[in-house]
Amino acid sequence: MRIISTRTHGAIDYLTGAGLLVAPALLGISDEPASSRALRAAGLAATAYSLLTDYEFGLVRVIPMPAHLAMDATSGVLMAASPLLFGFAGREPRYRLPHVVMGLAEVLAALTSKTR
Repeated sequence: MRIISTRTHGAIDYLTGAGLLVAPALLGISDEPASSRALRAAGLAATAYSLLTDYEFGLVRVIPMPAHLAMDATSGVLMAASPLLFGFAGREPRYRLPHVVMGLAEVLAALTSKTR
């Protein structure tokens, strides 16, 4: 069921992108480079492709919304798996849980957002 409007999704995109960029410092996990880089890279990528998406908050509207949602879902899966992929799964929960929670939230948002 797609209940999130493209306008709301756009606002969520920019808030999430900014949040992911500052999350390592706010969560006190900057001492784990792989964990920090994964969050910051996801935030930077989300912000970049949001600026290029064909929706209300897109600056240069070249990425169709269905493609954007596919990118969100892929990014979410990668973010949730990043503790395993980048070797910090054995660290304390504060290093890995933000990735899993935000990754799953991103997949959920992609699955429940409208395409127009």
